[in-house]
Amino acid sequence: MFRPGLPVAVALMCLLMVAPGAPIMPVSADPPASAHLPATDTRAAVPPNTLDTLRTFPPIKTQAEWEARRNAIREQILVSCGLAPLPPKTPLKARVFGKVVRDGYTIEKVSFQTYPGFYLAGNLYRPLPGAVATTHPGVLIAHGHWDEGRMADTPNGSIPARAITFARQGYVAFTYDMVGYNDTRQVTHRVWANDRRHWLWGISEMGLQTWNSLRALDFLLTLPDVDKNRLAITGESGGGTQTMMLGAIDDRLAAVGPCVMVSHSMQGGCLCENAPGLRVDYSNMEIAACAAPKPQIMVGAAGDWTRTMLTVEGPSVASIYALYGKPDNLEYALFPFNHNINQTSREAVYSFFGKTLLHETNAAKLKEPPYKMEAVADLRVFPDDQPLPSDAKTPQALTDSLILLGQTEVQRRKPHDRRSLTLFQKTYAPIWQHTLAVETPKPDQLLTETTPSTSGEGYTRTDLHLGRAGRGDSIPVTLFLPPNSAKSKLSAVVLAHPNGRTAFLEAGTGVPGMLVRRLLALGQAVLLFDAFLTGERADAKALEARQRPFGEFFDTYNRTNLQERVQDILTAVAYLRTRPGVQTVALAGQGQAGLWALLAAPAADAVAADCARLDLTTDDALLTEDLYAPGLRRLGDFQTAAVLAAPHPLLLHNTGDRFVAAGWVQEVYSALGAAPVMRAEASPLTDAALTDWLKHSMEKR
Repeated sequence: MFRPGLPVAVALMCLLMVAPGAPIMPVSADPPASAHLPATDTRAAVPPNTLDTLRTFPPIKTQAEWEARRNAIREQILVSCGLAPLPPKTPLKARVFGKVVRDGYTIEKVSFQTYPGFYLAGNLYRPLPGAVATTHPGVLIAHGHWDEGRMADTPNGSIPARAITFARQGYVAFTYDMVGYNDTRQVTHRVWANDRRHWLWGISEMGLQTWNSLRALDFLLTLPDVDKNRLAITGESGGGTQTMMLGAIDDRLAAVGPCVMVSHSMQGGCLCENAPGLRVDYSNMEIAACAAPKPQIMVGAAGDWTRTMLTVEGPSVASIYALYGKPDNLEYALFPFNHNINQTSREAVYSFFGKTLLHETNAAKLKEPPYKMEAVADLRVFPDDQPLPSDAKTPQALTDSLILLGQTEVQRRKPHDRRSLTLFQKTYAPIWQHTLAVETPKPDQLLTETTPSTSGEGYTRTDLHLGRAGRGDSIPVTLFLPPNSAKSKLSAVVLAHPNGRTAFLEAGTGVPGMLVRRLLALGQAVLLFDAFLTGERADAKALEARQRPFGEFFDTYNRTNLQERVQDILTAVAYLRTRPGVQTVALAGQGQAGLWALLAAPAADAVAADCARLDLTTDDALLTEDLYAPGLRRLGDFQTAAVLAAPHPLLLHNTGDRFVAAGWVQEVYSALGAAPVMRAEASPLTDAALTDWLKHSMEKR
């Protein structure tokens, strides 16, 4: 865009305002696939990923490939934010009042309930009636971490300046509080800091904030002077994160403008930007790209983590717009300032939105004229010296209501016949996948390194390492095959134990233990494995390192021990399904590994799970390092996982009297007419009884 003869200042600005189509760097979302497994399991690498771990962009080649990934990213955002299934949109009960008239615009105070009893507040800036068209584009303005929130008005950033300018240009603009700022003060901004119990239920500051943004868009749509086809959002820093999130999950938007936050390095430094599970596999660049092909402007600053906007983030996102044949729908800019939303950065957004939403090409009309912010006291909705509305929930009451909401969403979808089972499974299968951060590997993803087989009395033994291309996993596996297995249709059983393979072998000999021998005698193949950081892969130092950084958003960027172990079961099942002759695969877990197996139930044809007498009447057991996964309670924990596999044969034993999921699942199986294939026992089963159940269950398959 540089042209000889331009004044230096103008030339610099042209170099910093980059049109789409710049060459994209060869970058990838995952480590490059290898033809060989790593010598060790790199998932346990020290240190774990953090918000500053450098991210790269996937080499997406087709629109269909991108849309599959985009759908997965959207699902991950909603699941991570505790918004899947999407909560019911209860009445907003909006209150708009206190209008003042200024030069070319009006300002009003606004409050509404995003959840019953939770109030979001802000200010509505509108064009003067009759000044322009009768309906106007609507724009949300999400603020960053300014001490003053939506009242910030400094040379480096002004929220009122944007709102006033948008209104003068012909928009209806709504500036709204982030959680804990100004009038939205029922909870503090870090209300659930380092609180895994809330995260277990899918309750997080980012989730609440993202829901507020969705409901703020709902509010704009209730206004008769807002054009529902011309909705937009823009925000800076933490507000830029909200802009990206809403742009990714809400198709009602016609344009988005995330500022100083689309980065391949620092991903967000606050809890309101780091929902548990959000960025295990995805980065801000990919989240921003989810808005494609709708018009988008991304603004970077040379003095912060978006300094590579022109060479990394911009071209990466542009590659997705190119797939849609809409390169002109994306602009990205870099300005020579520190972290900001100053007038220069704001005017870049005015210009882009003006072309897109106002069809205004006269740049002079899209500049920011002088403005005057109202006194803060005159913009406040719920001043600090006045009580909140009488129905405003306390933090604990809000928590209780959100937990109840999660429970209600599962309960009201509880299957009662085959049709409702299908709907339940369609709804919760993707939520299960994203909550546990697991995948079912395709055959071409599996990698194996095998040692020569050996023969024993009544079996052939093969030791191998198993993993997935590009994932860094290396799972020690022992596969026992019965005699003449090459000529037979096989049933196979994956046995899981917290201590790994040795729990099923005779001590010091490697000879199959009694349970394995019983299964082999029935003609069943048996696979043993050392799950993540157990057995041969046990590593006390690595386990400790994974606990220590929990306060630094560990769950946002890393899988938990439980998630990794459930994935290992899915990988083992997928491998068995590639074996010649294997027709059915069952899971049997002992001790705490029975709970891993139950969570992996959707991958298997039958499951026998030792429930380890887990007490599900409280959250305490699910907060331990070995049984924690964010959102597990919101998913419906073990009962949902089991019903996702219904009506496959299911055995729950050693339930004790507090594993309440067993009763819920039994009720579902009974309603489906499948009670004969579901069994629950309060006491643990013997190896003989377990073998007998597996034999009969596989015969029924």
